[in-house]
Amino acid sequence: MLKHISVVDDDESTRKSTTLLIESLGFQAAGFESAESLLKSNQLHDTSCLIIDVRMPGMNGLHLQNHLAAAGYKIPIIFITAYEDRESRQRAMQAGAIAFVAKPFTDELLLRAIRSALPVQSKARGNLISLVDDDESIRRTTTLLIQSFGFQATAFESAESFLKSGQLHETSCLIVDVQMPGMNGLQLQRHLAASGFKLPIIFITAYDNNESRQQAMQAGAVAFLSKPFNDKNLLEIIRTTLLDDESSATTT
Repeated sequence: MLKHISVVDDDESTRKSTTLLIESLGFQAAGFESAESLLKSNQLHDTSCLIIDVRMPGMNGLHLQNHLAAAGYKIPIIFITAYEDRESRQRAMQAGAIAFVAKPFTDELLLRAIRSALPVQSKARGNLISLVDDDESIRRTTTLLIQSFGFQATAFESAESFLKSGQLHETSCLIVDVQMPGMNGLQLQRHLAASGFKLPIIFITAYDNNESRQQAMQAGAVAFLSKPFNDKNLLEIIRTTLLDDESSATTT
């Protein structure tokens, strides 16, 4: 079941952009224009994390935090504000807030705060994504990207180093470059299949051609992406792949 994150902010553009960002990260999201509208809604009991603006008309973010605590709610709270001041930050954090983030914030910063708020609730942490690519910059940036989605990630410079590692049996999904020195991506796919491994494989390549794409997909690849690929597209493919894999395991 996806975790539900509620956003309370009187600024419509912030509500819209933040809820879209949260949904792109794999969570359910709902936006509220005021603390009062959240309290009157039926979403409060289903909310796993709250993202709240500090300054709002009516009940402000700090008052909402106090109200929820007095009512017995222990929902992790992330504050966002365009008017950061030390006193508000101190009050929020002393009252148990997870983070106090200044606007405009980066996607990565908000994701880190959400992951801190939901440390044991994200199934993604149990899934290891292995990346095989001979390009160091691709390995570094893609690994960081995967981790920013909430998954564990490890990278290898060659198919051979991946096969020699102890990570093969722990890997839930494999992201592989097509063209590499030594054993290339398609050869690695065939090797794994011949060895009885049924790992979901996502191919990435800077040299997309129909023949390689056709070979990969006919052999059971999940996707075949051209570099540079879209971050959100990669996330959606990983999520769908792992969800399908869990469903298959449950029905077998």
